[in-house]
Amino acid sequence: MTETTNVLRLRQPDAIDDPLTGILRAGARKLLAQAIENEAEAFLAQMRDLKLPDGRDRLVRHGHGPERTIQTGIGPVEVRRVKIRDRGATGEEDRIRFTSALLPKWARRTKSLDALLPILYLRGLSTGDFQEALSALLGKDAPNLSPSAITRLTGEWQAEYERWQARDLSARRYVYVWADGVYLQARMEDQAECILVLIGATPEGKKELVGFQTGVRESTQSWRELLVEIKRRGLSVPPRIAVGDGALGFWKALDELFPGTHHQRCWLHKTANVLNKVPKSVQPGMKADLREIYLAPSRASAEVAIAVFVEKYAARYPKAAECLTKDQRALLAFYDFPAEHWLHLRTSNPIESVFATVRHRTVRTKGSLSSRTARLMVFKLVMAAAKGWRRLMGENQLPKVIAGVRFQDGAEITTMPSHNVA
Repeated sequence: MTETTNVLRLRQPDAIDDPLTGILRAGARKLLAQAIENEAEAFLAQMRDLKLPDGRDRLVRHGHGPERTIQTGIGPVEVRRVKIRDRGATGEEDRIRFTSALLPKWARRTKSLDALLPILYLRGLSTGDFQEALSALLGKDAPNLSPSAITRLTGEWQAEYERWQARDLSARRYVYVWADGVYLQARMEDQAECILVLIGATPEGKKELVGFQTGVRESTQSWRELLVEIKRRGLSVPPRIAVGDGALGFWKALDELFPGTHHQRCWLHKTANVLNKVPKSVQPGMKADLREIYLAPSRASAEVAIAVFVEKYAARYPKAAECLTKDQRALLAFYDFPAEHWLHLRTSNPIESVFATVRHRTVRTKGSLSSRTARLMVFKLVMAAAKGWRRLMGENQLPKVIAGVRFQDGAEITTMPSHNVA
């Protein structure tokens, strides 16, 4: 007599019983299987004219590959790859292969998860915490998301960084550029490294990362090396205006490599610098007065507001007044450009918002990043943030800026033809 043993899988205490997720995964599995089948059938139909000498089809279905698990945003989904056999191939060189665009041969995660992993890492999640953090979303012991898989990402980031640094810029032009640097204290390093970032606005109004380099500090030499490199790769047309903080190294290097580019000092940095020279009790009122200056509708009204500021604060806080007035010309340069672009030109905020996250990451890790990882982290974070950068408002004005049309207080200067009276 043979005993039959039934093995029942008991529900684990930490398992989450979610019928809706189960239905979604089952539906996703069926849809994916059907899509792969349709893809294989379309490939065979395209190759239907290929025949063997006896008239049979050269390419035929050949079952399925082994089942494997793909990590998706709704958890693991089991799939099988369709196999197609080439019966007329005489060798590996002339063999026709079918590769699924939906399910690449070595895929283990969806592209959305591949994008999620570096974002979570860059946002402060350590590699050892990935399994626990993602198990609630993707299921317990989510496969293909181990710490070693995260570590391999840095190798991919390095290759991507090297390809990006070698790209050709001869066909590119940037109307405006924003420049800034961030200091990161890497582990086992005596001093913090300065990562220099340059963002540009294309003639279509799109913002993109132009230059990225690690330097000892925001010195003229460090900025010169970055600007020389982008010129070497083909960027020959100087931008119309550059936006940055008061780092003298950048402006000196800019005048050497791209003479004629206008200077626009960042009001975000300038406001912070001015407020640092007065007591905290004075800062709220002074901040409101500074806002009145850079939000003035015209250069003349902004100059009047600066004069009022000096009259109000110079006697008691001379350093604050001097900090503002010494860069007055560069602070008001945006008035010579279209009013639709003032919001973008007054500040280097596109870079500052990225650096805020980078600084948060280094605080969370208590400076535990290596020099190489810190550089790659900032690069990936900037590239990820670039997808959300909003386009310039009033992009229809950019062709006029490129053509050299003059603007005064944000409005185009039009010259009326002179009529000679006989």
